[in-house]
This record gives sequence, C-alpha cells and structure tokens, in this order.
Amino acid sequence: MSDYHISLPSKPRVVTETERVGTYEIDGLYPGYGYTLGNSLRRIILSSLPGAAVTHVKIPGVAHEFSTIEGVKEDVVTLLLNIRKIRFKIATDESQTITLSVKGPKSVTAADLKVPGQVEILNPENHIAEVTSKISLELDIRAERGLGYIPKESHQKDRVEIGSMAVDAIFSPIRRVNYEVENMRVGDRTDFNRLRILIETDGTMGPRSALEASIETMIHQLKAVIGFREEDIAQVGAVADASYTSLREEKGVVDSEMLKTRITEMKLPQRVEDALNDASIRTVGGLVRKREDDLLSIEGLGQKGLQDIRRALSNLGLTLRQ
Repeated sequence: MSDYHISLPSKPRVVTETERVGTYEIDGLYPGYGYTLGNSLRRIILSSLPGAAVTHVKIPGVAHEFSTIEGVKEDVVTLLLNIRKIRFKIATDESQTITLSVKGPKSVTAADLKVPGQVEILNPENHIAEVTSKISLELDIRAERGLGYIPKESHQKDRVEIGSMAVDAIFSPIRRVNYEVENMRVGDRTDFNRLRILIETDGTMGPRSALEASIETMIHQLKAVIGFREEDIAQVGAVADASYTSLREEKGVVDSEMLKTRITEMKLPQRVEDALNDASIRTVGGLVRKREDDLLSIEGLGQKGLQDIRRALSNLGLTLRQ
C-alpha cells in the first residue's frame, strides 16, 4: 500500500555558531517545503522578535533635530543617528531613562551613559559625539522594548515632554538573516530539500534563540487558526439545514417516519389495500418507489385504483415515482 503521508524533516543542526552569528541546517524537507519554511522563518525572524531601542532623546536647549550644539563637532541629526546605534538589553517591559552628563573636551561613547540597574549596554564602544571645547553635554534618552521597526511619527503621537525628540526605533535584535535551499537524497528520491539558514544578531539575543523563537511563533500562529469558530459552524449548519429542508419540500422528499406509514392508514378502498398487500406493498415508502405502470400491472388494480392511490399520496404531499 502506498504511503501518502508527507514525511517530516530533521531537527535543526548546528553548522557554525558564535555568540552573534549562527548557521543551521534542516534536512529531509518534502520537495518545495525548503522555500516555504525558509521564507516564513526569515520574515518572522526579521519582524517578530522583541528587542530594545531608543525612542526619544531630550537635549537641554535644543528644540528640534535640525540644530547644532556649540562645542560639539556633530550636528543634532548625526548625534541622534549615533544614539540610535546603541544596543540595549532591558530586563523589564517598562520604559527606561538613561542619562549623559560629560564635560569636554572629550570623545563621548556609550560607556559614558548612566543606566538603571535593569539596563545593559552591549556596545559601550559606540561613538556618540566629539566635544571639542570646555562645555557640558547633557541629554536624556528613553529606551523601550518592542517589536520590529516603528517610525518616529508613531512616537510623536504620544504625549512627550517639551523638547523631547522622537527617533525611528529599530527594536529587532537581528542584523541579518539569509537562507538557501539545496536538493538532497531521501530514499530513492533526490528532490527533497535541505534548508540552510544564517542568522546574525546584535548580541541581545543569540542566533540559536532567534531561530527557536521564530519556530515557536510560527507554530503558535498556526495552532490559532486550526478549525473554525463554533458560531460559524452553527451558522453553516443552520444554512445547510434550511437548504436541505427547502430541497426536500421542492422534490417531495419526506422524513423516514412518514415513509414508514402503513398502507392501511392511507384510507384507501379495501380492494386497493388488498391488491397492494398481495403485491407485498405495505408501506408508503414502498408505494412511492413504484411507477404508474408498475401499479397497473398488479392484479385487481386498474385506472380507478390508480386514481385512488394518487389522491391519497397527494394528501401526504407525495407522488409516485416518475
């Protein structure tokens, strides 16, 4: 007997793995499933893994991003771009305030930031600004957890403190993700797929954790759409029942209880009942399966008896077989 089941793939295998970059392979995928699974996982990895990012920056004396700060080499736009590159790990879902207060001249990096206990900076070497004179540079940064990419226009809709500038937030912990598919042999077939997927993170999440989280997300989403909502099933059932009832009425089909009605209850003339009984026709169901010619061939029934039968069946909403 042929096996029509779609075979299952292997569990992911580590090809290479470091703290931030990993390459993994999944073997034995049914033909075509390498691309189906690879594309789906890539999209989930890029869009649906949580991370932390800067959402607002406040610099005393600076009203908007198209300003300059005396004694600072970078303009405000460049300063904000440098701040956006800082990668945080936040151990809570609440937004966190991070501060900076330095005196120049000084090359300012993320290591100069003062962070709460629940915040960790993963790239303290990240350059923020070059203070070229004996001034003080102060700023407040708000960092939050989130998903994917949220443009600054979305942050500006929230109530923010005067002088606070919203920035585009890249929450995703993923730097890069690529996949490739190649054919492999399984049994006698050579068109099964091997999926190879490469993941690079920013260090807030390991590449293996990113792959596992994306697989769990996909499974969770698919489980949610198995089956149909009960109210929809009830609606479909009601429509089907109504349609079936209508069809029965149109075609003269009745329920089984009526078909079990005995001929003796149809109030036919005695000679007609006797003729039908002799022909072994004892129920309404047996009668409606007969054609007029079948009944006329029964001894003791003629046109008069046929008319009596048609009249009795008509009272029940039934007819003889056409």
